[in-house]
Amino acid sequence: MADILAAPQQAVSKQADRDEQFRTLGAISAAHWVSHFHIFALPMLFPFLKQQLNVGYIELGFALTVFAVSSGLTQAPIGYLADHIGARKILLMGLCLGGAALIGLGLHLTYSWLIVSAAVLGLANSVYHPANYAILSAHMNEARMGRAFSVHTFAGFLGGAVAPAVMAGLVAMVGGHGALIAAGAIGPLVALFIFGVGIPDAHAADRRTGGGSRQSVVTPALAALTIFFLLLSLSNAGISNFGVVALMSGYGATFSAANLALTAYLGASAAGVLAGGFLADHTDRHGQVAAVCFAVNAAILLVIAVSNLPQLPLIGLMGLAGFLSGVIAPSRDMMVRDAAPPGAAGRAFGIVSTGFNIGGIISPLLFGWIMDRNLPHWVFGGSVVFMVLTVILALATERRPERSRPARA
Repeated sequence: MADILAAPQQAVSKQADRDEQFRTLGAISAAHWVSHFHIFALPMLFPFLKQQLNVGYIELGFALTVFAVSSGLTQAPIGYLADHIGARKILLMGLCLGGAALIGLGLHLTYSWLIVSAAVLGLANSVYHPANYAILSAHMNEARMGRAFSVHTFAGFLGGAVAPAVMAGLVAMVGGHGALIAAGAIGPLVALFIFGVGIPDAHAADRRTGGGSRQSVVTPALAALTIFFLLLSLSNAGISNFGVVALMSGYGATFSAANLALTAYLGASAAGVLAGGFLADHTDRHGQVAAVCFAVNAAILLVIAVSNLPQLPLIGLMGLAGFLSGVIAPSRDMMVRDAAPPGAAGRAFGIVSTGFNIGGIISPLLFGWIMDRNLPHWVFGGSVVFMVLTVILALATERRPERSRPARA
C-alpha cells in the first residue's frame, strides 16, 4: 500500500522537477538572448552615431575595442563572484547594468558617454557565461545537459541575428535616441521576468551538493581550454567579420552572393548548435567531436581559400562549414564543465571565456591587416590555420569526467 501511495507522489515530484528545469532553461536562454542582442546594438547604430557624434569609424571601432577589453578583464573575477555570492544575483545585476548603459547613452549622447557605455556594456557582458553556465550545470538533467547548453547557445545566436532588424525598426519608429533607450530597457525587463520566474541559484545548489571546492580553479586543463576558446574565436571571426569583403575582392563574388554565403554560414551555425546538443548528450568524447568537426571544416575552408567556386557550390560549402561550427558549441561547453572543479563552474567558464574576448581584440586587427595587404584568400586560409591548431588542442585537452554527478529525472 505504501508503494502504491508513493508512486503518484514520485511522479508529481518528477514532473515538478522537469517544470523547474524548463523554467530555468527558458529564463537563462532569455538572458543569453539579451547578451548577444546588446553586443550588436551599438554596431547596428554606427551610421546614426557617426552622424550625431561627428566622428569616424576608427573612433566608433575604438568603442568596440573598449567593450572587448572590459569584458575580457572582468570575466574571471565575475566567475569568482558567481560561485561565491550566487550566480542568479550576478545575472540580474548584469542585465540591469547593460540596460542602464544603453539607456544612459540614449539620454546623454556624447562620444565620451559612448566610451563609458561600451566599458559598462563589456562589464555587463562578462556576467552571462559564468552565471548562466553555473546555473545550468547545477540544475539541468545530466542526461540532457548537452541539449540544454545547445538551446542556451542558440538563444544567443538568435539575439544577434535579429538585432539588425530590431534596431532598424526601432530607429524608424522612435529615432536613434529612442532606439538606444528601448534596447536598453530590454535588460531590466528580462531581469524582472527572471526574478518572477524564481529560478534556483547555483550557489545554493553547490552548498547542497557539498561543492564550493577551495582548490585552485586555474588548472592546466582550463588554461588549455582558454587557448582553445581563443583559437575558436580567431577561426570564426575572420569569416564572420571579413568574409563578405574577402569574397568580393578576391573571388569576384557579387555583393548579394557574398552576403548569401555569409548568411548561409551564420544560419547553418544556429541549426548546428541544436543538432550538436543531441550529439553531446550521447557521447563523453567531446574533444573528439570538436576535433572531427573542425578537421572537416578546415578541409572545406581550404577548398574555398584556393579556388574560385561558382555561387551555388560556394553557398553550399559555406553553409556546411557553418553547420559544423555550430555542432561544436555544445561539446565545447561540455569540455569546460568536465574540466571544472566541483562547485567552480562559474569561475571555470569565466576563465575560458576570456579567450573569446582576447580573440575579439586580436581578430579585427589581424584580419584587417590581411585585407589591407590585399590578401583576401588568407581570410579563409588564416581560418584554416587556426582550425588545424584547434583540432590539435581539442584532442590534447579531451578528458573524461572525473566525478560523477547525480542524474536528475
